[in-house]
Amino acid sequence: MNDMNDMKRLILILNCGSSSVKFNLYRMPEGASLVSGNVEKIGSKDAGLSTRTGDGGSIRKKAEIRNHAEAIRWVLDVLCESSKSPIDAVEEIDAVGHRVVHGGEAFTEATLIDESVLVKIKECVRFAPLHNPANFEGIQASFWLLPFSRQVAVFDTAFHQTMEEDAFLYALPMKWYEQKGIRRYGFHGTSHRYLAKKTAELLQKPVESLKLVTCHLGNGASIAAVDGGRSVDTSMGFTPLEGLMMGTRCGDIDPAILLHVMGEDGWTAEQMDTILNRQSGFYGVTGGDHDLRTVEEKAEAGSRRHGLALSMFTRRIKKYIGAYAAVMNGLDALVFSAGIGENSPTVRRMVCSDLSFLGVELEEAKNEKNARTIHRGRVPVLVLPTDEERAIAEETLDVLRRAETLKTVGVG
Repeated sequence: MNDMNDMKRLILILNCGSSSVKFNLYRMPEGASLVSGNVEKIGSKDAGLSTRTGDGGSIRKKAEIRNHAEAIRWVLDVLCESSKSPIDAVEEIDAVGHRVVHGGEAFTEATLIDESVLVKIKECVRFAPLHNPANFEGIQASFWLLPFSRQVAVFDTAFHQTMEEDAFLYALPMKWYEQKGIRRYGFHGTSHRYLAKKTAELLQKPVESLKLVTCHLGNGASIAAVDGGRSVDTSMGFTPLEGLMMGTRCGDIDPAILLHVMGEDGWTAEQMDTILNRQSGFYGVTGGDHDLRTVEEKAEAGSRRHGLALSMFTRRIKKYIGAYAAVMNGLDALVFSAGIGENSPTVRRMVCSDLSFLGVELEEAKNEKNARTIHRGRVPVLVLPTDEERAIAEETLDVLRRAETLKTVGVG
């Protein structure tokens, strides 16, 4: 009989948004993506499903899809009905890994879902009202449609639950934390954990020996200080609004600005939320452009505002890197990832300039080619593609292995 850790598993990853379901079917442990895709416009008569298979095939369909349960049923039907489908029946799926945005303080790692876990996920809706409800609906639908598969929740916030109180608390009345749960939670945790693991593998060193700064730079962006494989600080806070300047989010600001503008102009909290989350960042500074590629092009063409936005963005990243190196008392590697981090030599160059005191120096030819390693200084600087769906699959597999180990030794 094969060791349980060597067994092949089919793991379906579901990422349920307010009107969408992203999915990816993996064969584990090798991490082969067999088929992936997306259902969009859930709740309309014009919902669309698109898939991509590992051999380059694709399927596109349109139909009326009223809710997430119907969307997931559609996904399962497509997984089995195609002549190129990797499975004959959904019963072959061993587990479903669900991306859950917010796990509050209740979850420090991925976990098997039971009734008590569902209750806690629902309680976290107050922290993530735009995301957790859809995550919850997707989990419920999966229990109905895939009753024979293990259900696993993987939380964006879990990785950062290792932060100490002096890192996650705000200097606000303590009762706000004790009674309302107001604290820094951090996000993109699945990505930061994955990047730390892959960095250790690339450097051929145990992650427990490394002090890392991981930069997840996309339209949403965050940075984490990872000391010995544990998150000790991160830039996003109670919500994903805090931290870096982003595509349309403001990042760190003086909170008194909000009181001042709301008092002068009579704006409501809802109006201010729209400004901060949807009309700030690159969008606000440039006057309407939020895509980094456009910002770089117009900055190079001479636009002062676009050049300013780029300088503001990279300066803030540099400040966080310096601060996190100080928090950890050292830096063993700097990692860039996500859409901007992986594809913008300009951003990496501007961020790493004047960091030679930390041992960070770029090899420009490698940087221009988006090479995996781009440093010539003492500290490795890496460009690593993040793969959050694969990371969720890996964490789901780890949960299955732990559960089976406990069952084998007679625990639980």
